[in-house]
Order: sequence, then C-alpha cells, then structure tokens
Amino acid sequence: MNNDSVKQEQINKAVWNACDTFRGTVDPSIYKDYVLTMLFVKYLSDVYQDHYNNYVAEYGDTPELIEELMKNERFVLPKNSGFYALHDQRHEPGNGERIDKALHAIEEANIVKLADVFQDISFNSNKLGDEKQKNELLRHILEDFARPELNLSPSRIGKLDVIGNAYEYLIKNFAATSGKKAGEFYTPPEVSELMAEIVEPKKGDEICDPACGSASLLLKCANQIRKGDDGSKNFALFGQEAIGSTWALAKMNMFLHGIDNHKLEWGDTIRNPKLLDENGGLKHFDIVVANPPFSLEKWGVEGAESDPYARFRRGLPPKTKGDYAFILHMIETMKPKTGRMAVVVPHGVLFRGSSEGRIRQKLIEENLLDAVIGLPEKLFYGTGIPAAVLVFRKDKTDNNVLFIDASREFKAGKNQNQLSDDNIAKVVDTYKQRDTRDKYSYVASMEEIQENDFNLNIPRYVDTFEEEDEIDLMAVQAERKDIEAEIEKLNEQMDGYLKELGYGA
Repeated sequence: MNNDSVKQEQINKAVWNACDTFRGTVDPSIYKDYVLTMLFVKYLSDVYQDHYNNYVAEYGDTPELIEELMKNERFVLPKNSGFYALHDQRHEPGNGERIDKALHAIEEANIVKLADVFQDISFNSNKLGDEKQKNELLRHILEDFARPELNLSPSRIGKLDVIGNAYEYLIKNFAATSGKKAGEFYTPPEVSELMAEIVEPKKGDEICDPACGSASLLLKCANQIRKGDDGSKNFALFGQEAIGSTWALAKMNMFLHGIDNHKLEWGDTIRNPKLLDENGGLKHFDIVVANPPFSLEKWGVEGAESDPYARFRRGLPPKTKGDYAFILHMIETMKPKTGRMAVVVPHGVLFRGSSEGRIRQKLIEENLLDAVIGLPEKLFYGTGIPAAVLVFRKDKTDNNVLFIDASREFKAGKNQNQLSDDNIAKVVDTYKQRDTRDKYSYVASMEEIQENDFNLNIPRYVDTFEEEDEIDLMAVQAERKDIEAEIEKLNEQMDGYLKELGYGA
C-alpha cells in the first residue's frame, strides 16, 4: 500500500470519526450538511494558512506585501473568519452565530465562486438543540477538525484529490445511513463509473447533469477525461439541482476536486431550467447524464403543456410519474451531432402504457435509443428495486437497440449490492462490441421492437431461462433403497446396544 492510500485512509477515518459528535443527537440527514461544510471551511483555512506561511518564508516579515499577495489566492479568507479563529473562541457562548457570520464573510469575499453556497445552512439552527446543547456540539466538532490528522494543508496532504475523495467518502457514508433521502443527493460510485464509461467523455466536451445531486456523476465523467488525457482540464461541467443544501454540497465537491470550470444552478429543472444559451433557449451539451428521482409525483405537469422549450411535444408524461419529463428534457439538451446520454430509470419506464408508451414509441421511431441496460437490485441507496440505464445517441449509425441484462452479476452485500470492476468492464465491453451474448445481451432490430409494441422489457429480448438438469428417476429410486437399507441396519444396531444396557424387551 503506497503513502497516498495510507494518507487517504487516515483522513477518511478522521472525518468519519468527527461525526461522532452528532450521532445519537441529530439525524444523519441533517448533520451531514454541518460536517461537510466544516470540512470545506477547514480545507480553505489550511490552504490559506499554508500559502501564507510560504510567503512569510520567502519574503520575511512584510505583512503588507504578503496581504497583497494573498488577495490572488484561489479563495480569499477574511480576517477572523477562518477555522482557527472559530476554534480559538469555541469555549465562549455563541458558536453557532459566530460560524454563520464567518460563512457569510467567506461567501462575500469569494462572491463569484461561492455566491449563496452557505445560504441554506445555519449552524445557529435549533435543529442542533437548545443554545447550551448547540454550543457544546459545535465546540466538539471544532475540536474534532482541529486534530493533527485533519491538517489539510497542501504541504502535508499533497494532491488535492485526497480531500475530494474524503468528501466523497463522507457523502457515500451519509447516503448509506440516510434511508430514502439518500437518493436525493448520491448515486452509487459504481453506477456513476459505468455510466461515465458508456458515454465516453472526451477532451473539449461540455457535460451536463440536470439532476446533479452532490455532483458525483459529473465528477466521474471529468475523471474519465483526466485519466485519458494526462490530467487535462479541457472540459466544462454543468448541472442543476432543486434542493438548496444538496446544490451547495455539489459546489463544494467540485472545488475540493480542483474543478473550477463548472456551472451549477440551483432550481427545478423541469419547471425552471436555468442552463440556457445566449438566445434564452435550452443549452445543448455533448454529454447529458442523470439519476433523476424515480417516478416523481409532483413534477410540474401543470406547466408542461405550455412549455416554452417544447420539451413535451412527443407527449405529456402522466401527472404522478415524472420519469419521462426528465428523459424528454435531457433529449432536448443533446447536441445535434455529438450528443450522447445515459439516464437511470425504474423498470416501469420500459413497459408502462398510455402516454408513456406513446412517448417511448416516438423516441424509438426517431432512432434515438441506443441501449437498455438492466442493473441488479439493491444497488441504489434508499430503494431496493432494480433499475435500468437507458442510453440515447444523436450519432447512431444503425437502427438497432442493444439490450443487456446485467441484473444477475454483482457483488452481494447485506444491505447494499455493488457492481465489481469486472461487472462494469463486462457491460462496457458488451456495449462497445454491440453483440449478442448468450443469456446476457441481444441486439434487437427496429422490426422486432415494433412487433413487441415498443415494449422494452428486457426479458422479451434477452432469454435468461436456465433449464433444470434432467432427473434420473431410476438412479434416485436406487439411491433411496440404499438409504433405507442403511437406516434399517442402523436401527438393528441401536436395538442391540439398548438390549445390552438393559433397555427394551
């Protein structure tokens, strides 16, 4: 194990232990925002202090010069608003109010990058209990993050990814303990990895997730480019998220992974899309990926009929199921020649009738659907149901649809199943080769799909039926007789032992 992985494990463990302050007192779905925000503030403070010390070492005791140089930092930290100033006053009353003021000052000093990021979180909230309990909790968390193992300065940590990975580690653990709310902010990393490999991000791509959660899926796409092009940052990430606190997590997640070339908007994608072009129309992207909320009941049907962006011209999704609302929005935002898209959906999207059936038929007839990939059950946080990934492309060269049934190949877990590296590699290879594999994949023609009334239910195309071994009844009968003879022999032996001991007749 190399030093980087040891360092990563140490930091992961330290930040997860910092959550002990809240456990048993505050629900994880609430305290995750406080812990993740504190990690971000601690990182900003350690980087700022580290750079300040470097300038002092280089230029000596020249406060005015150093102060001027520090104005050019990636993030500016106003006086008395950093972590250590808060830590110094932790024993005094008013921790909540002081932290909120510090966050506001940091936001104001970095308004271009951090506008509204801390707007939806308050450390002075009664969610943390009465004033005495709140002050005590916040004192403890300040002390937890002041431990030596959570010194996040570049001179100690080195690569920025270590901090970003620790942040992702926290989000993943919070998702595992947050029940149904987990799906609001996190897609399992293995699913994100699979989707990112399927859409093949390239240098120069503009990539969008219109239901971005904490931005883990966008970051997986970015990593594909960085891995393939020696750390290239020649790409742009876009996203929109409806929940304010989750949008803030996404922004912090981006910065902690060293990605400043992003544009994440806060708002409801269906009712009020904010990623627009210079003419006020929907902006188009090379890649569109998402794990939208499954079958969202109140998705905004009331305004869909008069949608100014004509997203629902193929039909209006049912008012209590918003799956196709997100799909149609994503379809509209793909670039005409390079656009490719992957979206997670519940299986009902594949076969439900009425308006969904009509929309599905039109998308297939337009030759936009490229693949249907069935996933195992219990992969997603907050729900045990199996899901599927639909792949759409604007650059298809045939009119076939590839079906992959990957539902039976996974790494089993007690509460959560996972896709292994081999599972992911097999799906990606099958997708790229675009071939039929026994009991795993099938390339269906447009005619076959038409014959099935545009029903995309995977078992209609991929036959996974396993014939049971033929039973030799004569052999079973002979084995039964042998067993009966053995039992009779044992009974006789037992009767003999009992007689010797004076029992029985």
